[in-house]
Amino acid sequence: MPKKPSLKPISEALILERMRFENPWWVTGAIDADYNELQRRLYFELFYDLVEETDVKRAVVLMGPRRVGKTVMMHHAVEALLEARVDRHSICFIGIDSPIYLHIGLEELFKLSMKAAGNINPKGWFVFFDEIQYLKDWEVHLKVLVDSYPHTKFIVSGSAAAALKLRSSESGAGRFTEFMLPPLTFHEYIHLKNYNHLIRPSSLQWNGNLNQFFTSINMHEVNRHFMEYINYGGYPEVIFSEKIQANPGRYIKSDIVDKVLLRDLPSLYGIKDVQELNSFFTTLVYYSGNEVSLDTLSKNSGVEKGLLKKYLEYLEAAFLIRVIHRIDDTAKKFQRANFYKVYLTNPSLRSALFSPLQPTDDGIGAMVETAVFSQWLHRDWFTPWYARWSVGQFQGEVDMVGLDDKNLKPLWALEIKWSNRYFEKPEELKSLMQFCEKNNLKAGLITTIDKEGLFEVDGITLTYIPAAMYSYVVGVNTLQQKKKRASV
Repeated sequence: MPKKPSLKPISEALILERMRFENPWWVTGAIDADYNELQRRLYFELFYDLVEETDVKRAVVLMGPRRVGKTVMMHHAVEALLEARVDRHSICFIGIDSPIYLHIGLEELFKLSMKAAGNINPKGWFVFFDEIQYLKDWEVHLKVLVDSYPHTKFIVSGSAAAALKLRSSESGAGRFTEFMLPPLTFHEYIHLKNYNHLIRPSSLQWNGNLNQFFTSINMHEVNRHFMEYINYGGYPEVIFSEKIQANPGRYIKSDIVDKVLLRDLPSLYGIKDVQELNSFFTTLVYYSGNEVSLDTLSKNSGVEKGLLKKYLEYLEAAFLIRVIHRIDDTAKKFQRANFYKVYLTNPSLRSALFSPLQPTDDGIGAMVETAVFSQWLHRDWFTPWYARWSVGQFQGEVDMVGLDDKNLKPLWALEIKWSNRYFEKPEELKSLMQFCEKNNLKAGLITTIDKEGLFEVDGITLTYIPAAMYSYVVGVNTLQQKKKRASV
């Protein structure tokens, strides 16, 4: 009988050739022009501080949803290292998702990269592993590397955030530093698109203090860009491509949503019915910002409640959604979380699955609310809440409440509106007024389309801010606070 043909292992020469292709700076001294031409995200400085920190023997784990710019940020870090005169033959980038590296451990890849670069001294290296989740037991491999090569800095990234977060916290205690790269904030969007000329610094009187704020002399133009941000703005690649914006479903849905729902999550959790998960997620996208319950979701989808709860956990772990919990009019939490709101972490997912929204469309209010929430969700130290209650025939609701971490008392309350109506008729803000009175809050915030100003009603100061400017300032303040926390 003739022998069955056997597959030959990939030769070392081919692997070394691939590594040299991925690391053009070994020859040219510069990163690829495609990365060089892209602007650095405003989060880059925070990330790079961790990369160049070599005194602490920890690997950096760069996490985040698909297509938010993790690979680009890694290349920008390589560029910054080259600018800092780090030896170009001591910097290596390896995309773990390349089939040529299949079944090769991290240490073996590092040894091969040293051979490919012609520098076999492991001291002083900066090694970037992209899409680390494609390597089984990556966290064990990485921990061994950190322990074995104390004078080498390892930086890894991955999109399947559920596995990354879970495993990095369990196996990498004391060895890994996590860095979360979120979708673009509206602040970053304005910066990357060079629209800063539309924004000017101002101040805002809030709770007796004068706070840094921003305004615009052309709110019509800012709102036009805010709509673009809601429809396309979460992904750096999309905001610069009219071709992708003409067909966001093809790019965002196939390259971002489908890969998470059909590949990442099923492989991580053993999900068998991916179509059921896909259908469930599509429902959540459409109703982003609406209050839901497991009972209602189960009844409408035909999926058992226990499984739906797991789906919610998976989708939240993958940074696609965020579940927001409810308090009552006295800011007390409910013993059983029967009702909650689900928000997309990135509003542009909605236009990818359905169609782009116009400023007057029915669903725009919920997406403006989603956009505002998404700015706050970049703060890993902050948990937003919403309030909902019933007193007789009266149904009260406040869109977002900030609670004090220590005593769980409300610090502020926000109504997110895409309307100027309540600027003209503040007396209609009955829920907000009632919540403020019950919780001894002297001020309430309301977003509008383009109106701003202060009104005092029954001893409560109502502050009106355009939704776009509010989103912008939350992004600015978040970045400032992250830098302050990092310096401490």
